[in-house]
Parts: sequence; structure tokens; C-alpha cells
Amino acid sequence: MGKPTGFLEYLRELPLDRFALERIRDWNEFHLHLDEKKLREQGARCMDCGIPFCHKGCPLGNIIPDWNDFVYRGRWREAIERLHSTNNFPEFTGRVCPAPCEEACTLRINDDPVGIKSIEHAIIDKAWEEGWVTPQAPSHKTGKKVAVVGSGPAGLTAAGELAKLGHDVTVFEAFHAPGGVLIYGIPEFRLPKDIVQAEVDRLKEMGVKIEPNVIVGKTYTLPELRERYDAVFIAVGAGLPVFMQIPGENLKGVYSANESLTRVNLMGAWTPDSDTPILHGRRVVVVGGGMGDGPGAGAVAVTPSGRPARPGRLIRFSREPVEYTMAA
Repeated sequence: MGKPTGFLEYLRELPLDRFALERIRDWNEFHLHLDEKKLREQGARCMDCGIPFCHKGCPLGNIIPDWNDFVYRGRWREAIERLHSTNNFPEFTGRVCPAPCEEACTLRINDDPVGIKSIEHAIIDKAWEEGWVTPQAPSHKTGKKVAVVGSGPAGLTAAGELAKLGHDVTVFEAFHAPGGVLIYGIPEFRLPKDIVQAEVDRLKEMGVKIEPNVIVGKTYTLPELRERYDAVFIAVGAGLPVFMQIPGENLKGVYSANESLTRVNLMGAWTPDSDTPILHGRRVVVVGGGMGDGPGAGAVAVTPSGRPARPGRLIRFSREPVEYTMAA
């Protein structure tokens, strides 16, 4: 836990964003950090819960009260060690996770929850700055070979865990760059590609081999992999879009989220110099209001349908020049 009376003394405070007129000029990350004093105050808000429901809310089971307490006490090295004990890539989750842990926070019953996500983000960024994130060599080699099909977050996590156990791991990726949805599905301003590449490089230093431009089923068949490797871990993503089956879906200027994000993130399609540019106009309609990355800058009309984004994200987007229309 943090300070016993911290939740009574300090209000929830979140990091600021870069000004909109500044960030529309580039694709750089726009979420900032709180200073260390404020981060320690936010860690102090963590209560001495009898049952810390944040554990249950977190899909990874992160031991959140422990690293909140370490941040409050300024013990950052111990904070990253506890965070890494359950989370291989907090630099990803600290940026793009919708933070169900905060929804589950006990303090949320009658107050604003602890700012868990911003604390996690700060812990891992400080760990990289201090040089605490290093390859973890296995204590011994097993002689076993494992193939991992897909290099998204699931594939990279499996590869890292298997390498730490001493297995020889090869990751096969259909695209020309590893990372899966981390690089082709999440825009640069939310998850910079150099951060993903740093973790890929760390896996390579642990002995993980990564083979891009390999389509399992064409380049190699699954039986061929089963013959060459002791085990095969399949971690492919949802690469095909879902269409609404309505007139006009195939018109010029209509893109699925998969196509738009892939072309922008992997092929630089936001510039006229791209081989396949996507030159959006000043008014864009986005159909679907799920857990997306926001409509972007400019005058944009958004029509959410189905399950909308979580309330916190809608509040953040409401500060932008965006018109929301809830449709059936």
C-alpha cells in the first residue's frame, strides 16, 4: 500500500497532454509524465485494501499495490522488478491498455481511482532511462526448439518466456517488420515504434530468432514446422476486417481500420510521397466507436455504433474538435 492516509490527502491527478496545435504538426507521443513528487503522491493514494480488486481487474494479475508503494517510497528499482514479475512489456500496456485495473480500484467506489496506468508508464520509462531493462539470460539451455507463429504482443511474450526457460525460439512474422498490432495497428503517437523495436532487440539479445516475410501455410506449412520444431505456438492476430455489407463499402476513399492503420503505420501513407497514400480530407466519418485510437486531428465527425469506447477515453476525445453521434 502507499501512505495510510494518502487517499484522503491527495486528489487524483493525471499527466497533461501536449497542446493540440503543437502535436498536429508531428506524429510524436503526446502524453506527458507527472513529475516525481506528484507521482509519489499518486502512489500514496493506494489504499490498504483487504482485497485489492485491481489484481482481478488486471488481465495480467499485476501486483499493483506493491509497485504503487515502491513509487511512493521512491524505490523505483524495486518497482520495476515487481512490475516485470507479471508483465513482460509494461512500456506497451502503460501506454495503450484501457486500464481495467482503475475501473476495479476499491477507491473508485466513492472517489476517483488511483492513477495506476500513469504510474506504470512512469516506472518503465524510468527503468529504461536508468538502464535497468536488460536481456535475461537463461540459467541453462534445454536443447528444445520452439516455433512461434506471429510477432504481436502474444507472440513476443511467449518468445521471451520460452527463451528465459532455455529453449531455442524462432518467431515467424508475415509482415516485413516484427511487432504485429503493436506496429501496424497502433499509431505512432500512442506507441512509438522505437519503443517496440527496443523490446524486439532485447529479445534478439536473448537469442530469439525472428524471421519476417514468412507466411505460415505458404512459405512453410504447419506440418513442416511440427517436423522441424519440438513445439509450435500459434499467436496470429485478427488481421481480417469485418465489413457491414452495405452499398458503397468499395468506393474510393472508404477504408477499413485494418487497411488504413496498416498503410499509415507500415507504409507512411499519411504523406503524398508514399507509394499508396491515404489523403484524408478535412471531414472524415468513422463508423464504429469501440476501443480505437481516436479519430485524429481536424474537423472529424464520428458515429459510434455498437459498444462505445470506455468513458475515460470518450472524455479525453471530447476535448478535441470531434462531433459524436450515437447510432443504433
